[in-house]
Amino acid sequence: MKIKQIKPLVETRDSGPVREPVPVVLAGARGHGRWHLNNLRGLAEAGRVRLVGVCELRPLDAAELDGFDADDVVQSADFGELLDRTGARIAVICTPIQTHTDLALVAAERGVHLLLEKPPAPSYTEYERMAAGVAAAGIACQIGFQSLGSHAVSHIRDLVRDGAIGEPLGIGAAGAWARDEAYFRRAPWAGRRRLDDGSGTGRTVDVVDGVLTNPLAHAVATSLALDGATGGDDLTAIRTELYRANDIEADDTSYVELTTRTGSRVTVAATLCAELPDEPYVIVHGSRGRITFWYKQDRVLVQRAGRGPEETVHGRTDLLANLVEHLATDGETPLLVPPASTGAFMRVVEAIRRAPAPAALPDDAWSVVPADRPDAVRRVVHGADGLVAASADSLTGFAGLGASWARSGAEASS
Repeated sequence: MKIKQIKPLVETRDSGPVREPVPVVLAGARGHGRWHLNNLRGLAEAGRVRLVGVCELRPLDAAELDGFDADDVVQSADFGELLDRTGARIAVICTPIQTHTDLALVAAERGVHLLLEKPPAPSYTEYERMAAGVAAAGIACQIGFQSLGSHAVSHIRDLVRDGAIGEPLGIGAAGAWARDEAYFRRAPWAGRRRLDDGSGTGRTVDVVDGVLTNPLAHAVATSLALDGATGGDDLTAIRTELYRANDIEADDTSYVELTTRTGSRVTVAATLCAELPDEPYVIVHGSRGRITFWYKQDRVLVQRAGRGPEETVHGRTDLLANLVEHLATDGETPLLVPPASTGAFMRVVEAIRRAPAPAALPDDAWSVVPADRPDAVRRVVHGADGLVAASADSLTGFAGLGASWARSGAEASS
């Protein structure tokens, strides 16, 4: 089988007339924020952006700012003050989930455009508050589902529309990842469903840091995008099976089944307790074949009746570069992931938020094994890899697949 590369794996950033680099502030530069810092470094080298500020509780050191002129990068723990001082035109927000809405509105009040990391909010109410504030301010806002910048998404949609695999029968996604126990201790909000708001009044805020809403949220969002069910009113039913092997509040091994207003069925099974971690993927099932999409690799495999397998690798448009181009063309270049296109995903977040607490797996369902990092361990759910893969193949949940621990586990419906 030959692999055809449709476009370069990473789209080149040199295009169009020379423009002044756009001043950008990054809020949250550690953890996943390091990815954004590296991305900013590449876009700065290409002359597209200029990093003018970093918002962190502890300032970055010279090594962390390698590649930038540290004297030109203002650092402050006060996001609003940093935006005022730097005159930033774009803010990249990669902070704890429960801070997303408030920080987005701080930027919106100042007319600063946004790249807001996923999930955009921890509840549908907060999502609506963010979206309304962004719209009222008239700023551009891109939600950080990087997989939706893949050119493979439109390619797969075209294949399905043209009947390449016959009648669509459903979409199933699988994610088998591994996270060690320290991952859930990396921050006070990690692995939490709710958290004290720090006011001293006993009030709490939603976090909803589960496998489907944060680490493998792309599996959910990508599946919905391939189906075309992205709006807040596009889902008619949501059913969840939420479990945990780790000593956390949130779920680490879960399944969600979605029914869209057009009658489509979309399922996602995911775990952070895999035996052998692998690339997550989405399968589009048809009456005469299937399409598998490894969304982190932009790789597509088409298998259909009467033809040999065809594999292609596609390019990807960086979401921050897309936002910069959107501003440079006065909106002529559309945003790839505006808030409205994440409404269905946020319905899933809301269903998980409102669901009963994840069921703890029995002790004999998991074991502790060494992790990749020295002196670190992680929990492995026995047979999780096979269950996740079988779910994507059959559009069936853990209970339907006969997992012993799922038979007595709680299933929540919304």
